[in-house]
Amino acid sequence: MIRTHVAGGDFGRLRAEFVLPESFGPDVLAEAEAAVVDPLESAGGREDATDLPLVTIDPPGAKDLDQAMFIERAGDGFRVHYAIADLAAFVPPGGALDKEARRRGQTLYLPDGNVPLHPPVLSEGAASLLPGEIRPAVLWTIDVDATGEPTSTRVRRALVRSTEQFDYETVQASLDAGDPHPSVAALPDLGRRRRELAVRRGAVELQLPEQEISGDPDSGWALIRRPRNDVDAWNAEISLLTGMAAAKIMIEAKIGVLRTLPAPETEAVDWLHRSAHALGIEWPAGASVSEFLATLDPGQPTSMALYAVTTRLLRGAGYTSFDGELPELTTHAGIGGAYAHVTAPIRRLVDRFATEICLAVSAGHEVPDWVHAALTTVPELMTASDTLAAKVERACIDQVEAWVLAEHVGGEFGAVVLRADETKAEILVEDPPVMAKCAGEKLPEGERVTVRLTAVDVDKRKVSFERA
Repeated sequence: MIRTHVAGGDFGRLRAEFVLPESFGPDVLAEAEAAVVDPLESAGGREDATDLPLVTIDPPGAKDLDQAMFIERAGDGFRVHYAIADLAAFVPPGGALDKEARRRGQTLYLPDGNVPLHPPVLSEGAASLLPGEIRPAVLWTIDVDATGEPTSTRVRRALVRSTEQFDYETVQASLDAGDPHPSVAALPDLGRRRRELAVRRGAVELQLPEQEISGDPDSGWALIRRPRNDVDAWNAEISLLTGMAAAKIMIEAKIGVLRTLPAPETEAVDWLHRSAHALGIEWPAGASVSEFLATLDPGQPTSMALYAVTTRLLRGAGYTSFDGELPELTTHAGIGGAYAHVTAPIRRLVDRFATEICLAVSAGHEVPDWVHAALTTVPELMTASDTLAAKVERACIDQVEAWVLAEHVGGEFGAVVLRADETKAEILVEDPPVMAKCAGEKLPEGERVTVRLTAVDVDKRKVSFERA
């Protein structure tokens, strides 16, 4: 692994460039501190679910724990208990915390520290579902039949206590060894069935390699390619199951905020067929896009190239709110159904509002006025914060790519050609995993080539390659 050693190699300049907040104002911090109370003293009306053996699955070292799960078998199906941090219990509508959260939109993750949506006293403390701690939560209980389809949904406020904090690799290792924690022993069976349903629904999953930054300013930064293991996918399916249940509640009540994506146009699908043919990949007769993509081996260069061009089918994602009348678009083409964000309120603004709607509708109560009022502005706030988050993430990766490669100008690297035209190509360098442009004659898409690093501009976060 190529690792960079850069004196003062932090991301301060990048933070300044994007005008990222360095701290919270005293009024926000004071309100957050005042919101921290003993949950047992403010448990009025909450179900006591502290006996559920919930566990969390998050990246190593995470402290902002939004979700805890317990999956049990029920006949030939399953019962999913999914506890979500209850941020509305800590954030007074219209207060300093609420206003600051609306300004930020979501937590931004940088290699040298995040820019949280809420003050750490809440996001990493009183609101976080830390192991062994009693916490206020929104508890979803979803019964699922033998095929993976939900048959009933309950959502209410509760007190919960997570019993263990796991990471993806630990859970995967325990499952592989045949000794999983009882709370997630049924996760593989349910996860597989939900994945099969996703393909039948037409969900589009692109298994492009994920670039990840590791290290620190002292030891240096490195780029790694993070493989997505089965637990990643199965864990995501539980979140998707809950988000789809939430969308169903809101659509039936004709009030809510959904994550939406229009279906791809016929011309885009036809173009994907032509791309597959050009790459020499057989598209089985009658197979949908989702069914076809599920047959690909993500480790093959041709598959990576096709995943890269398939992103053209997933354009136009947004947030759609409605209050009294259903919008024209209520579905997300990438998921293959209606879906809403409700499972990450510590780190995403919209989840708090969508959750309050589901709670009110399920209890037969009126949706709070402050939620009604927010529905006109939350989509715009989330779209802006998503745009910023994507730019910050890309800038961080570009910066580390430049740091890592700065001392290797003139060196040659193996790469996969993802997309190409007559004068340039988009390539994935395999070690270190760098996404970059490559100049020169047209390169063969979906093939491995050798490229030469011609220039690195650390200040502009740019690297340049040509075919060797």
